Amino acid sequence: MSTPSSSTALRNLRWSDWLFAVVMLTLAVVCAFLGNWQMQRLGEKEALIAAVDSRLAAEPIPAPAAEQWGDLVMDDWNFQPVTLTGTYRYTQTVTVFTSLSTPRGRFSGPGYWVVTPFELDGGGTVFVNRGFVPQDYQEQAALGDLHGDDPGSVTVVGLFRPGEAIGMMAPEADMSNRIEWVRNPERLAAMVDPQLAPFAPFYVDLLAGGEGDLPQGGETVIAFPNSHFGYALTWYGFAIIAVVMVGAWLWQRSRPAPQAP
Repeated sequence: MSTPSSSTALRNLRWSDWLFAVVMLTLAVVCAFLGNWQMQRLGEKEALIAAVDSRLAAEPIPAPAAEQWGDLVMDDWNFQPVTLTGTYRYTQTVTVFTSLSTPRGRFSGPGYWVVTPFELDGGGTVFVNRGFVPQDYQEQAALGDLHGDDPGSVTVVGLFRPGEAIGMMAPEADMSNRIEWVRNPERLAAMVDPQLAPFAPFYVDLLAGGEGDLPQGGETVIAFPNSHFGYALTWYGFAIIAVVMVGAWLWQRSRPAPQAP
């Protein structure tokens, strides 16, 4: 018994079969493109991690001065150790709600970041996150009672951090209790004396102080989710599956119908 030629087999296919093949091959191309894009993102993420690791190991440098704030590229400074010289304005302290789940220090759980305006000797104000306090200390922190003697002009060292984005679900600030929900310089500026302007578009996380000190500094979260390789493999797998499926479908549909005995 003779077998059908390839041209005969192709003539057995209907327009709907060809449409299905085109759709599946298009899907395979899209999945391959997305896999390549995830591999590109993987390279970018690994470069970012390497850059941040290099910055964290570097010596502190002076933070950008007020005249540089308009042209800052935040990603180029993120996690850079910096120094600030100026004066804390403790009575203007704002507390930012948080929950510290993986602390480096003694305290954890629900609480607040203690963020105090730091008026620079050269002009302008930077918000300094002095660290974490448990929720029972919120009132003391907001009243500026957790600083000891006022040291006057000092030089502090911390990590440069871009302002946090304001999510759609972020509540309005509690002005009467000096409670905020995001470490965003624009929102923080609305809660302090406007005469401290201009305000930096970034804030600084202080490094760790003495053990058991409050606020508890050194709690900067340094984490970069990096699942791009797994996502790339998933997209490449979808592309392979699509090609195999269309091949199997066309082979099955092109076979002649069995002859009745």
